[in-house]
Amino acid sequence: MDPSGISMVSFSMPNKAFSKFEVEKNTNVGLNLDSLSKILASARVGEQLVMKDSNNKFSIEFIGEHSRRRYKLPMIEVKKDVEKEPKVDFESLVEVKSDSFRSILTDASLLSTYIGFKAEKESFMVLAKGDAGELEEEHLNSTDAIRKIEVSKPSSATFNLEYLERIVKACPSNSSINLSIKTDEPIKVEYKIGDAAVAYYLAPYMEN
Repeated sequence: MDPSGISMVSFSMPNKAFSKFEVEKNTNVGLNLDSLSKILASARVGEQLVMKDSNNKFSIEFIGEHSRRRYKLPMIEVKKDVEKEPKVDFESLVEVKSDSFRSILTDASLLSTYIGFKAEKESFMVLAKGDAGELEEEHLNSTDAIRKIEVSKPSSATFNLEYLERIVKACPSNSSINLSIKTDEPIKVEYKIGDAAVAYYLAPYMEN
């Protein structure tokens, strides 16, 4: 959960995603996310990554053919109870091609800092409104961009555009993003990164 309470992420990676996976007991590890992200981004082509708990510090080691470098990060205290995912009875599921969804966000960003979604049985509508103008974009079901729409009840909600852009930044090209929507409730954004599964929840924007 981010400090503002606007979004949360659930990330899971099965042990088969690792060449070696050893865990003696279940352990909660708290790390500074900014520091961790910067260190992981420094990985070079051909390097192996080894991560382990080392004397109350978290060791991150990059091993190359003729080199080795190791970072140690202090572990921070985390809540013993993991944040639970919001319980939302979603009304719509939209499966959209990742590249197409990024284009949709770009279209909306030309006019607004917020984006609205409206899911109906055979179409997915995108709405954006700002001082510079308005956008209304329609995508039909079972097309190159929209791979699937399942609707139990028409649903619509508006969200912070910048948050959504950050959420899908790590999604691989030419893959799928699942959007679960319920009117004026948090949206669930899901996608895969290799064997890993990522799910984000983003609270809706409500006009005063």
